[in-house]
Amino acid sequence: MISVIIPSRVDQYLQPTIDDLLNKSRGEIEIIVVLDGYWPDPMIKNDERVKIIHQGTIHNNRGLRAGINAGVSVAKGDFIMKIDEHCLVSKGYDVRLSQTCQEDWLVVPRRYRLDPEKWDLTINTEGDKRPPIDYMYISYPYRKLLDATSGLYGAEDKQRYFDRKDVEVDDLMTMQGSCWFLRRDYFNKLFPNGMDEENYGPFNHEAQELNCTIWLSGGRCVVDKAVHYAHYHKGKRGKGYGFSREQYRKFMADKEKARRYATKYWLNTKDFKYDWEWLMEKFSPVPTWPANWKEQLKIDEKKDWSTLGRPTWQ
Repeated sequence: MISVIIPSRVDQYLQPTIDDLLNKSRGEIEIIVVLDGYWPDPMIKNDERVKIIHQGTIHNNRGLRAGINAGVSVAKGDFIMKIDEHCLVSKGYDVRLSQTCQEDWLVVPRRYRLDPEKWDLTINTEGDKRPPIDYMYISYPYRKLLDATSGLYGAEDKQRYFDRKDVEVDDLMTMQGSCWFLRRDYFNKLFPNGMDEENYGPFNHEAQELNCTIWLSGGRCVVDKAVHYAHYHKGKRGKGYGFSREQYRKFMADKEKARRYATKYWLNTKDFKYDWEWLMEKFSPVPTWPANWKEQLKIDEKKDWSTLGRPTWQ
């Protein structure tokens, strides 16, 4: 059985996502919806395969990581699948992913873009000519303070899509985090106390915590291009919810704390079978990383990154 976990902050496309997951599954699944400080209106349709956890309040949201951890804690499936609350999946996604996923693997489906109003891929409804997203890399952490890719974040690797287009199941350095799949016992082995809420805060570096932990532990992260999902990219249309001034300040403080922690921890950790240099060599060359990245890190780590200055190598 597969346990699908959906952390949810707003219900705009939650019910269509649930319906899509149920209608397109071909095996036994349960869906665990973790409502973060709100109740859907109208309420989620009654279905014995759908379980609901409610946590937090409208003024004190627990966040993404707490939602994942809560869902895993009650999951009964052999496999865990985490997916965002605004996603479409391909038919038989559950069977294909469970067949692909080996004991110490994390599997990510090929990612398309969702047209939520027509509930279809944008390539079908808008003639979107952009290729699907198969690969992402972890960017060099010292680029520009307000750059979204600074601080070991994921960025799309467009060139690798073309270079590796004939490989159906392939290694990927990191992912977006909107959909991932692995064995439940493997997740609990990697994260016996759940994903790290203390150092990363409620929302940040979900993908990098998963991918780095798995790669450096000796596991494998792959994209399976034979199965896909479509994710709603909100862009200028917003998230569907807002922050109070106090919540926004906390969000930004958590984001900066996570950025600093991730950079310091992953680049220097000796807690695993492999280290950061091993990961870099495996995916070399990694976009945005200079050829002399080890030497450049020593320089950039000493800089005052409260300014918007760029590293000397750019």
